[in-house]
Amino acid sequence: MTVNDQDPYSVTNTDKDPEETAEWNESLDSLVAAQGHERGREIMLSLLKRSKDLHLGVPMVPTTDYINTIAKEDEPDFPGNEELERRYRAWIRWNAAITVHRAQRPGIGVGGHIATYASSAALYEVGHNHFFRGADHESGGDQIFYQGHASPGMYARAFLEGRMSEDQLKGFRQEKSQAPNGISSYPHPRLMPEFWQFPTVSMGLGPINAIYQAQNNKYLTNRGIRDVSEKQVWAFLGDGEMDEVESRGALQWATNEKLDNLNFVINCNLQRLDGPVRGNGKIIQELESFFRGAGWNVIKVIWGREWDDLLANDHEGALRDLMNRTPDGDYQTYKAESGAYVRENFFGRDPRTLKMVEHLSDDQVWNLKRGGHDYRKVYAAFKAASEHKGQPTVILAKTVKGYGLGPSFEGRNATHQMKKLTLDNLKKFRDEMHIPITDAALEADPYQPPFYHPGEDDEAIQYMQERRRELGGYVPERRTKHTHIDLPEAKTYDIVKKGSGKQEIATTMAFARLLKDLLRDKSIGNRIVPIIPDEARTFGMDAYFPTAKIYNPAGQQYTSVDREQLLAYKESPQGQIVHVGINEAGAFAAFTAVGTSYATNGEPLIPVYVFYSMFGFQRTGDAMWAAGDQMARGFIMGATAGRTTLTGEGLQHADGHSLLLASTNPAVVSYDAAYGYELGHIVRAGIERMYGGKHEDPNVMYYLTLYNEPLVQPAEPENFDVEGALKGIYHLSAPTITGPKAQLLASGVAVPWTLEAQRLLASDWGVAADVWSVTSWTELRRDGLAAEEYNFLNPNEEARVPYVTAKLADAKGPFVALTDFMHAVPDQIRAFVPGDFATLGADDFGFSDTRAAARRFFKIDSHSLVVRTLESLVKRGEMDPAVPAQAIEKYSLHDVNEGTTGSAGGES
Repeated sequence: MTVNDQDPYSVTNTDKDPEETAEWNESLDSLVAAQGHERGREIMLSLLKRSKDLHLGVPMVPTTDYINTIAKEDEPDFPGNEELERRYRAWIRWNAAITVHRAQRPGIGVGGHIATYASSAALYEVGHNHFFRGADHESGGDQIFYQGHASPGMYARAFLEGRMSEDQLKGFRQEKSQAPNGISSYPHPRLMPEFWQFPTVSMGLGPINAIYQAQNNKYLTNRGIRDVSEKQVWAFLGDGEMDEVESRGALQWATNEKLDNLNFVINCNLQRLDGPVRGNGKIIQELESFFRGAGWNVIKVIWGREWDDLLANDHEGALRDLMNRTPDGDYQTYKAESGAYVRENFFGRDPRTLKMVEHLSDDQVWNLKRGGHDYRKVYAAFKAASEHKGQPTVILAKTVKGYGLGPSFEGRNATHQMKKLTLDNLKKFRDEMHIPITDAALEADPYQPPFYHPGEDDEAIQYMQERRRELGGYVPERRTKHTHIDLPEAKTYDIVKKGSGKQEIATTMAFARLLKDLLRDKSIGNRIVPIIPDEARTFGMDAYFPTAKIYNPAGQQYTSVDREQLLAYKESPQGQIVHVGINEAGAFAAFTAVGTSYATNGEPLIPVYVFYSMFGFQRTGDAMWAAGDQMARGFIMGATAGRTTLTGEGLQHADGHSLLLASTNPAVVSYDAAYGYELGHIVRAGIERMYGGKHEDPNVMYYLTLYNEPLVQPAEPENFDVEGALKGIYHLSAPTITGPKAQLLASGVAVPWTLEAQRLLASDWGVAADVWSVTSWTELRRDGLAAEEYNFLNPNEEARVPYVTAKLADAKGPFVALTDFMHAVPDQIRAFVPGDFATLGADDFGFSDTRAAARRFFKIDSHSLVVRTLESLVKRGEMDPAVPAQAIEKYSLHDVNEGTTGSAGGES
């Protein structure tokens, strides 16, 4: 009979022999009674291991009791001076709260958050005093993802360290009005580029970015670029934040990669913004189960030292049982009440536990602290985490939101949104923190109470400074000095200048050929990191597998099915390709880590992330915004772009708006290239901007659309207008006849259709049209807006002319623009076009069909462009009004089956 006939997780399993089972239970009871809980645990672990050897199908136990993972007896000695550390922690807590309080005064009211840092101060301070290594440490320094809402605490510490002035604390959230002393609300490297390393306040991005930062550290080490194997990544997170998909979605990746350089510290104050995280449940137990199931090392820090004796005397397990059964909603309420309330409503639930605290006063019951506020417990957890090998570690630290801020704040549902203290709150908080500030000083202006600094000579400040010196300098700190890299020679880009001869290839393949040569380049090749979310074969990049190889720290321990083939799938610890699987969120987290390596590890890497364009800005736009904040550099390649070009795939894949979304990110420079030679110049300019050392803003990401429609790639024209191509527009083709003039503007895959329209206009209607390749609508718009702003603010100076306006100044006739995107994409330059301007675009959802039919349906094919141009000429009085209708009939414009624009083929 099979042993797997019942679901091992079911609560309704039937017992075939209850009497025998009872005997086994009695044996275990006797063992524990005679030799204690620890011996009982050892036996059970041994039996579980043996059951696995015997293939009994017994599931793992995902959770442990609601107590600390590290027993009191196993705690290491605390190495610091706890009294001194607690003293200046109180000063930090005071200054952090006052920073937010002052920012909420009448007439300012810019807000902030007090309660998060109050709950997590001990967690941060144990790290700052004993674990977090600065950039001058021989390890190279640790990388800390600070919880965004706790930023006032980091500013307050920097104030005591002498790194931040009182004026800067006063300038919290007033970055422009208090410049140069304004400081940002949350960790924003772009706003404070010498202070913050990682932006974290968009919930969920901190966890996934920390995972891929840890992976990138291993990647650098394994590839031999720089040994950063001693660096630790610490990510401080909230328990409410862990409900974000990105917070948990990559946990298994960290396990698979054996990221033992990664530590999550989850501040489990049991509250999110509006109320309990799990009022009826237990978020710590849930997270323990989730992380352990994903293969992480789990350390719970639930109870402070005041509970040690109670737990040691819990011989019947009554207290443990009570801890296990009590829901989080009750634990939150206890900390908003009193010692008497806790005695009655917690301990009073069981006569045995009530008796355990009969010798304690109500004040002593109230003083039974949670583990996340206890230096010894937190130190033990951090030490165990930093020394653990083979797995990532998560520390689940139980705290009280608003801890120490008084009964108006502690544990209250509204505490996250409480941004100021009453005069009474201030006095009580001052007394609790032992701050030597008088009542008179507080009463003088309750909206602007003073900060506190005892002076550099104070023994506690001297101790704090010495701790940071021993640990290698201050944190957080961002440095940008990096290893110099030589740029590729011009000939590296020759492959795309030559064109494709008679062979039809898409711009995706043209770029793949260029990237292959860049990977071979001796100066920069090993710095390029292709990032692919399981679509390399679609993009023609499987050719990289045998040579560049796919990064895998474990190598390739299996026999590959295609091992005999030329393009065999090869994995290696020294592999160059970061292949994340079907995982765009993880891919962009990897992009961010790679693209900021110049700052985080002092080693420039150039990420080249290639993906289905529909699943970029639309799916991971928030991550792209954060990458811009972190000042990532690299290339984002939106392949299979266009509303009608990815034939057959349909609505969810048909991208007609990524360029518009890209235009909203100030850190993104976007291009819609038509031909390989355009791509070559754009990529070269991008690399030179990022690492050539001459551009005023190298911290950009280049977004390039790529198409999968095969066509003969032309060779680069003689005397090619490189400047125009890089700025956004160049003249591609002049008319071969004389007649009414028109100007056709197009980008990307629409350029060949426009050339066809130019021929039709000439042969069918006698119109002499020029064709312009618009490589970047967005860069032209940004240039135009910059000129407008300059002229607006400098009315007495010579007016600046937008680049596109100057470029088209002598062009005659109407202007008509065409793309494989929405009207809004070319409409970006409408204000700067010096004449009548019409656009065509694909504004609806995409669908599955041939390219020709789809383009005819959206009226963006070459024949539609002809008709739109004729109509524009009619409006100017330069064409017989009857002509457009004749053209519509001639081309059967209303019949999708009559469309001829575009070819078949191309990977999808």
